[in-house]
Amino acid sequence: MSTDRVVLVTGGNRGIGRAIAERFVRDGYRVAVTARSGEGPEGTLTVRADVTDAAAVDAAFTEVEQKLGPVEVVVANAGITKDTLLLRMSEDDFDSVVSTNLGGSFRVVKRASKGMLKARFGRVILISSVVGLYGSAGQINYAASKSALVGFARSLTRELGARGITANVVAPGFIETDMTSELPEDTQKQYKASIPAGRFASADEVAGVVTWLASDDAAYISGAVIPVDGGLGMGH
Repeated sequence: MSTDRVVLVTGGNRGIGRAIAERFVRDGYRVAVTARSGEGPEGTLTVRADVTDAAAVDAAFTEVEQKLGPVEVVVANAGITKDTLLLRMSEDDFDSVVSTNLGGSFRVVKRASKGMLKARFGRVILISSVVGLYGSAGQINYAASKSALVGFARSLTRELGARGITANVVAPGFIETDMTSELPEDTQKQYKASIPAGRFASADEVAGVVTWLASDDAAYISGAVIPVDGGLGMGH
């Protein structure tokens, strides 16, 4: 199904964000990506933005609105990790991850919601992680920021659900990206043994779920958490 709705994907220059942007382009959407550095995939408009800075987010949206039109679908994907055990975790390790992963989603969605309310249409898709609800040693900051997106999406659904706006969470498990390919062979084997599907996902498998949530087929789905994890989290 092709549509020319305007989509903004944060952190769309690499990894899952890039795959999501590519899939939207393929499906005929008008696609913009935010990136702190690098460029989004072919066919996208790249705007510079650091999601921890509200003024930068506002400027990025203004540029997208001028060049493509009001943002109708927003995918909050930008995220960072600073993994370490709790007792070694510094204030900055915690605050910077929460400010990017959770605060970034807040700033981006708040700015997007203005146009969505006017249009009485919107799709808010927050990219979480299986770790958000499953937990992971050494990732208290990351897991907390990712599980918080569930409460965010559900509260947003209660606020804006009657205005034609949906808010959902996609929770990927292990994905074949640069990060996972750098893991030692033994570690990869160990991880795969814990995944019922027995393999990592391709980034495109996550992208397909995101584009489906943006489509008219998913108009009555809101406040949902959709795992794309090969059965690892089993509904967590």
